[in-house]
Amino acid sequence: MADVLELHEGGEEFEVDEEGDQGIQKLKEKARKRKGRGFDGDAPRGRESEEHYESVEADSDQPGPQRSVEGWILFVTGVHEEAQEDDIYDKFAEFGEIKNLHLNLDRRTGFLKGYALVEYETFKEAQAAMDALNGTEILENTIHVDWCFVRGPPGGRSRRSGRRRRSQSPRRR
Repeated sequence: MADVLELHEGGEEFEVDEEGDQGIQKLKEKARKRKGRGFDGDAPRGRESEEHYESVEADSDQPGPQRSVEGWILFVTGVHEEAQEDDIYDKFAEFGEIKNLHLNLDRRTGFLKGYALVEYETFKEAQAAMDALNGTEILENTIHVDWCFVRGPPGGRSRRSGRRRRSQSPRRR
């Protein structure tokens, strides 16, 4: 049974085990301080840790459209704010089976934000829809169709001087 320690008259009672403060001291010794993301100080940092993430296999290193995890996604801009899902679906279904269609709404107004995401299973279907519908009209608005994901030029971004150019602040008088 644990002893009861009274700090001062009328004060709160605290339980102390047979070891006294030794039990608390042992807990503090076992505890480790952890800082930063992941709390794993033994894990490798940098490029070695990237192998744990799932990625999409690249078809080639050339710039151009990039497949998403599930299919080929087209980004449609210039969509009329009062357009319905059926309006977009009917236009794009002519070129193949639509796997997924997203129309994002503005929370404040309840109307469309002006863009849509249309996903096809195959590259040929998506390419045909993009070629045929880019520049056409839906509800009297001209839409523009492009790839949602595009691979950039090989080697990443190129910087001429290595330093980012910024406009200068006006001088103080």
